Amino acid sequence: MPNGTVCDVSATSVAPDPLLDALLTGVPAGALAVVDPEVLAQTRAAADALYAAPQPLPARVLHGLAAVTAAWQGHGPLHAWHIAEGADEQLLTDDEPADAQLAALRRHVDLLAVSPALSTVADQEALHAAGLSPDQVVLVSQLVAFESYLGRLTVALAALQGTELATVAAPGRTPAGRGRRKLDSPTTVAGSARPTRFTQEVLAWEPWVPAPAEDELTEAQVESFARKATTNSVYFRLISRTPGVTRARSDLDNAIFLRRDGLPKAERELAAAVASKVNDCVYCASVHARKATGFSRRGDDVETLLAVDLPRDADWVPTDLTPLPAGQQGRWATLVDAAARLSAVRPSFGPTDVARMREAGLDDREVVDLATATAFFAWANRLMLSLGEAACPAPPTA
Repeated sequence: MPNGTVCDVSATSVAPDPLLDALLTGVPAGALAVVDPEVLAQTRAAADALYAAPQPLPARVLHGLAAVTAAWQGHGPLHAWHIAEGADEQLLTDDEPADAQLAALRRHVDLLAVSPALSTVADQEALHAAGLSPDQVVLVSQLVAFESYLGRLTVALAALQGTELATVAAPGRTPAGRGRRKLDSPTTVAGSARPTRFTQEVLAWEPWVPAPAEDELTEAQVESFARKATTNSVYFRLISRTPGVTRARSDLDNAIFLRRDGLPKAERELAAAVASKVNDCVYCASVHARKATGFSRRGDDVETLLAVDLPRDADWVPTDLTPLPAGQQGRWATLVDAAARLSAVRPSFGPTDVARMREAGLDDREVVDLATATAFFAWANRLMLSLGEAACPAPPTA
């Protein structure tokens, strides 16, 4: 990761970028005309649920943690917007916050913004020890995940306009995951077998944070994921701790992946699998690689993608993404390359990527579809990786 101090607070307290302003407020903007209206509506609904509705953490803390996320991921307009919205200044420098909870929260956000695949149950235990409740823990994961989505969406929309957004320097402090190794023990915290490689096989997922029991769910919690899953899903019960955000996320997921027009479904699922490879989320990759194969009948190409071993640095950030498209041909190679570049911690996606996609036969609506599918998995992967772990399903009982 590049180092450097976070930009001076006074220097970044400016009006939002016009594109970001349009996306968050609904003001018409040319680049938004090709975005599905439901995607725009649910993106705004998620932002409102996080920052305008009552939450179990103060708004100034939420904006501060979002500004930290934007700094690590290099998104200048988001960084500036959250500071202008009143971000807690204790979170904006490299000095350790005096408040123990703020210090614990910022360490956790540093980890999730940069190295979500290095999360462990010990990180959740540290938050619990600092006095944070399960609702607060899920809220923070949702915040970092949403900002990761929003940043990539706006980067892609700017590229579609032929421009690049202003960047911001990464914090100068060491990321919380620096030097860790990804968990490779044979069993999960719950004692299940741990998957040892990327696969298209069906996997399970086990939470590190307690989920409400089915009979404990409120009506709002059930409604937040009713269009995605039943109350039997421990994952959706867990993220229903943030019902407003989860409802917007559920509807956004459907708007991106269930539409019948635009980019072929196989290619949207391919984008999800690529993002999951970059972020090293074995569980999400298994689901969406399997769907990509089902829609495309190109199982060998999907297996080639899953088999790529990406080189990673001390923060578990890929240092070279070119092996991902190298094993693909034609249009798929272009799509894989674009999704990988947009998925990088500090996205390297720009107008030249849009030009290559157009040369490969994509129209602007399809470019946006690929971008929204990819960006959504910056959100999905960070939830799955920070709140629990993939597991091999239990063998069937006799």
